[in-house]
Amino acid sequence: MTARVVLLPGDGIGAEVTEAARQVLVAAARKFDVAITLDPQLVGGHAIDEVGDPLPAETVAACESADAVLLGAVGGPKWEGPTAKVRPEAGLLGLRRGLELFANLRPVKAYPELAAVSPLKSERLAGVDLVFVRELTGGIYFGQPKFIEDTPTGRRGVDTLEYAEHEIRRIARIAFELAGKRRNKVTSVDKANVLMSSRLWRKVVDEVATEHPGVVVEHRLVDSTAMRLVTHPQDFDVIVAENMFGDILSDEAAVFPGSLGLLPSASLGAAGPGLYEPVHGSAPDIAGKGIANPIGAILSAAMLLRHSLHQEEAAAAIERAVDAVIANGARTVDLGGELGTSAVTDLVLAQLG
Repeated sequence: MTARVVLLPGDGIGAEVTEAARQVLVAAARKFDVAITLDPQLVGGHAIDEVGDPLPAETVAACESADAVLLGAVGGPKWEGPTAKVRPEAGLLGLRRGLELFANLRPVKAYPELAAVSPLKSERLAGVDLVFVRELTGGIYFGQPKFIEDTPTGRRGVDTLEYAEHEIRRIARIAFELAGKRRNKVTSVDKANVLMSSRLWRKVVDEVATEHPGVVVEHRLVDSTAMRLVTHPQDFDVIVAENMFGDILSDEAAVFPGSLGLLPSASLGAAGPGLYEPVHGSAPDIAGKGIANPIGAILSAAMLLRHSLHQEEAAAAIERAVDAVIANGARTVDLGGELGTSAVTDLVLAQLG
């Protein structure tokens, strides 16, 4: 069968890094005899400019019928004015909702060769290789009611934090299944000493743990996790967290490798295509200069091969190629070097063979 991959270059450096990922994806598919077709579509600010909608119906239809979606980035100052009727980010949120993507996977790996560009001491980074599994569609970001109101004593803002059992169970299962393929350890993050939703979270995670007797589970409060990530990051394997906690902690850990440009991510649902994207933004200040780091996008393509197309060998080959390029000293501007997007991409392609 031929796998269909939708490409959403988006805005800013999105087009540049997506092109790099496309080249590597095509090369890996050719090498490992994986049949794919690529379908470019509009999203974000460019879609607003072209058709007045950050998520055109044609893009939605293409993504819904695809096997996987590879995204660059969306957004930029051009579309962020106070009078803007629609913003590029609405396209991304709409796509996540439309594809029912409830699990965000964000691997964080510290490269020994890049220890000097990380704000952490090199000894703290030794052996760091972890994955965040963040619940993506629930919690305080989406809970209702949500409002600001005037009261006799002043304005009042309300957000609602809630989680249903099935939302917790499905994200926990992904974390345990992933840990079973890694180092068999899950750290579940909550605030069970204060929040009722966290107490339910902890109970359901323990129930899911009984389905995976080979995986060790530990519960940590979010504040102690934030500290432990900085002092002993190598202690973690798979970290599962609700939406807001996962959002904050994964950004904290993003400093370990030294640049956001190195980090990939995957957003997965129960069925349908996964969405793969580097964690960096559209970086409009460097767009068009050819200096964006393509590694995060390239590694996102590797995650696409692994999680949506089930091509572990091809995914691992891309990751080994990236490791070799970094070990051999290739550095983009964000890492203190001088190489551009195309040069690094060519080096990865050469390693991939």
